Amino acid sequence: MTRVVLVDDHQMFRSGVKAELGASVEIVGEAGDVDEAIAVIKANRPDVVLLDVHLPGGGGVEVLRQVLPSETRFLALSVSDAAEDVIGVVRGGARGYVTKTISGGELTNAIERVAEGDAVFSPRLAGFVLDAFAAADVPAIDPELDQLTQREREVLRLIARGYAYKEIAKELFISVKTVETHVSSVLRKLQLSNRHELSRWAAARRLV
Repeated sequence: MTRVVLVDDHQMFRSGVKAELGASVEIVGEAGDVDEAIAVIKANRPDVVLLDVHLPGGGGVEVLRQVLPSETRFLALSVSDAAEDVIGVVRGGARGYVTKTISGGELTNAIERVAEGDAVFSPRLAGFVLDAFAAADVPAIDPELDQLTQREREVLRLIARGYAYKEIAKELFISVKTVETHVSSVLRKLQLSNRHELSRWAAARRLV
């Protein structure tokens, strides 16, 4: 039986997914944020992780970044079908992406296929994903941006939008001190001097 970890920040949704999957898979762990997810995945080594894209602590991409490479395969399960979400997790190493409108039977089938090594996408997203990666206007990999962690990117976007440190801390559920640490790290990595330069850098890359 395929061993699964379920990662989503809504307890009620996790309960619903477990009820839909029934005894078709073995749920070996659950998590509601990035840190919990990383700990549960490393402790249980599941075959497949059902991963929400938007999670407290850095999002699904941050989980992928800290866990991969490993034998565990990831299937994104999200309400979002936004291009940046889909492309972000696929680039991060997810083997598939399905939306939360999927039925229990379809989800079971998707889990089994991903466990076997297939790439699985919701029908409406499959063509979109291929087109997105084939399109000439898909942004090339940015070495400067790729050196930032997911959390550093989140802080960068909020800085560029004019958020104060206290507002960023509240938005991301972290301390002001942690925000300051992330900003210092971003400035150092990008070799910039202040938040105004950060804002211009982010705007030039359409990150705002």
